[in-house]
Amino acid sequence: MIDDGELLRWRMHSQFGGGGTVAAISARAPGVQAQDAAAARLGLRARGLAEAAAVERAYAAGEVVASWLMRGTLHLVPRDQLLSLIQLFGERNIAAGARRRRELGLTEEVLARAVAALPEVLTGPLSRAGLVAGLNRCGVGVDPAGQAPAHLTAYLAGRGLLCRGAEVAPREPGYVPLVPEAADPERAAAELAARYVAAFGPVSVADFAAWSGLPQAVGRRAFAGLPEVGDGLYATGEPPEAGAPLVRLLGAYDNFLMGYRDRSLMLDQRFAKRVNAGGGVVKPALVVDGRVLGVWSKGKGGQPVVEAFEPLPEAVWAAEAEAVTDFLG
Repeated sequence: MIDDGELLRWRMHSQFGGGGTVAAISARAPGVQAQDAAAARLGLRARGLAEAAAVERAYAAGEVVASWLMRGTLHLVPRDQLLSLIQLFGERNIAAGARRRRELGLTEEVLARAVAALPEVLTGPLSRAGLVAGLNRCGVGVDPAGQAPAHLTAYLAGRGLLCRGAEVAPREPGYVPLVPEAADPERAAAELAARYVAAFGPVSVADFAAWSGLPQAVGRRAFAGLPEVGDGLYATGEPPEAGAPLVRLLGAYDNFLMGYRDRSLMLDQRFAKRVNAGGGVVKPALVVDGRVLGVWSKGKGGQPVVEAFEPLPEAVWAAEAEAVTDFLG
């Protein structure tokens, strides 16, 4: 029987142990939420990345890319894992967005024209505005204002035809072409489940389903043969030895807060709305041995300003705050 404290500490060490390159960390994570570029950098830092500038270098070198994957959310992943993940999530995400595309005038005819014109237009990195302008010059007919361009690029990404790469201007992500490949979705699910168990464990099949957005039936098949540690939980390796608390200042939308079916064990419900007040926003958080004990924001000079939920000595997070400041430069 794993008690709550041991479970949270084990999960914390699974999430934040190790280090390495952007590609290595994003492979191990598996995937880092990337709808907010600054939060993605902080997510990589919390998992061992030493230098913020390494993220754009990895994008520019084609080592990592971003696309809409787990739960239909933008994730940063190693390029060599992307196409198998698209086989797993692409059609599901396309189906989930069908109604909204129709509302935005992205009919099947418009989408077909976009797919046909894309190879001529997207021969190198383009901004979303540049991509839509090029498609419209080919007669596609996409309203460049509003949400239609975002939903069009998500559709093309779900088809495995493009993904996000390096920025083409400051805070302006670039889109690059892909050549879709056939892959085995069952194998892709099993590989993703193994990485998830290693990075998030101990976890249940229900946790995997909540994090990935895949049906539990897919999760049960994907978990076959993975190491079970009791109570319907799966993990890799042994529980961490007792020692000093593991402390992290996490960015917004961090996997640690998004990666489990139920947050109540890590986050006292009295303070839940201080982390997630609604609207899908999940604030940067202070986590100590798996428990969310506060939120934080960037103050003057980049120094983190921590708001602990209850009295907590500043010494608990001081070294971590200094590490974040150094990382952000």
